[in-house]
Amino acid sequence: MSLHEECGVFGVISPESADLASVVYYGLYALQHRGQESCGIVVNDDGVFSSHKDLGLVSEVFSPDTLSRLTKGKMAVGHVRYGTTGGNNRNNCQPIEVNHQKGKMALAHNGNLSNAAQLRNQLELSGAIFHTTSDTETIAYIITRERLRTASIEDAVSKAMDLLDGAYSLVLMSAQKLICARDPYGFRPLCYGKTPDGMYVAASESCALRAIGAEFVRDLEPGEILVFGPEGVVSRREHCGKKSKKICIFEYIYFARPDSVINGVSVHEARIRAGRILAKEHPAGADIVIGVPDSGLDAALGFSMESGIDYGIGLIKNKYIGRTFISPGQSARLDQVRIKLSAIDESVRDKRVILIDDSIVRGTTSGRIVKLLREAGAKEIHMRISSPPFLNPCYYGTDIDSRENLIACHHSVEETARIIGADSLGYLPVSELDTLIGSCGYCSACFDGNYPTEIPSDTRKDRFERKLSERTIQ
Repeated sequence: MSLHEECGVFGVISPESADLASVVYYGLYALQHRGQESCGIVVNDDGVFSSHKDLGLVSEVFSPDTLSRLTKGKMAVGHVRYGTTGGNNRNNCQPIEVNHQKGKMALAHNGNLSNAAQLRNQLELSGAIFHTTSDTETIAYIITRERLRTASIEDAVSKAMDLLDGAYSLVLMSAQKLICARDPYGFRPLCYGKTPDGMYVAASESCALRAIGAEFVRDLEPGEILVFGPEGVVSRREHCGKKSKKICIFEYIYFARPDSVINGVSVHEARIRAGRILAKEHPAGADIVIGVPDSGLDAALGFSMESGIDYGIGLIKNKYIGRTFISPGQSARLDQVRIKLSAIDESVRDKRVILIDDSIVRGTTSGRIVKLLREAGAKEIHMRISSPPFLNPCYYGTDIDSRENLIACHHSVEETARIIGADSLGYLPVSELDTLIGSCGYCSACFDGNYPTEIPSDTRKDRFERKLSERTIQ
């Protein structure tokens, strides 16, 4: 709990002019779990772009009237954002639009560049003027620069990928083509599908394809560039195989929707396996297994299946609270956990409870959830976590706190259990991460410190927004 989501990207190209803004809207709605700070849609009508972007949830930013003002067209891209670099302001809303000598471009990005600061400094020294504080604009500048030197937008993307390091799944729209690209490590997911009426659709997760009636075709390979245009679908693979595959393991544990399939692995099944592992590694005598909504529910079911302990619903989530929720007052007295979650007394009263959650960051939210269950009458609470302890920050698009605020960096498992008020605590072993997805091609640096890229020298989220005296020039 208390982890922030990343971003979600979506793109569509149609053989005929259509109301693609509505298509993107439904796709973004399906990806809302990946980011709730802001969202945006850009539609391409024969080279003329129309767009709308703002802070808030998809349902808040886009009304029927707003969507109707976006033109029909043959291409469109969309984005939902949680910013892991740059502040939460309108300037940082995506997709980013660029007008340049060879045409227009709209870019949506999921991930974080590990060399963003170096690239940005080089661009600024060459005269580039930045309007945002996100590393997405850095990518846009580099692609634009390369486009002025190359014969096509896909060549420009390929040249840009020679310079980019870190995590990026891109959906890019030029005047005539839709381009998708995934970094050579494959940190962040990206897939595409096709609708019965001939539209091609790209999205961060397969659940967004189903939302608009598209059939899943396949995931992009790490390093692959897909070009959708007049020639159909063209795959460019010059960057494939340059790096070892490093899909973020936390996509399966927390980020992705359980009905998504990423790199051929069902997210739901991965979480079931996590629960089964916890039951074997950290058994406990109990009367009921419950999960913290939403990402703890599948793992709780797996724990129940493996242990034989009854699965039950012990916590209810208020699904109508987004990140825009503001306490009207009494902030010192009202616990927002109580507003977002409620215990079912009848399920847990006088029972020994196994409580499954996806992670513990600072421990404050976990402690409040345990307290909720105590107040509901739970006799014992044995907390089980479907990920290993967080010991390191992430530089690839997950907003994991610095080491100083990670509870596992300063306290043993037993001490953490006492701090959060649980009778016992057990984490998923790092050695069992392979079991979740049936391979070793993942990044687990936040758990084991094995970073696939060089660690940035300035890791602050607001590094591009600080006072001049506080900035680190690289």
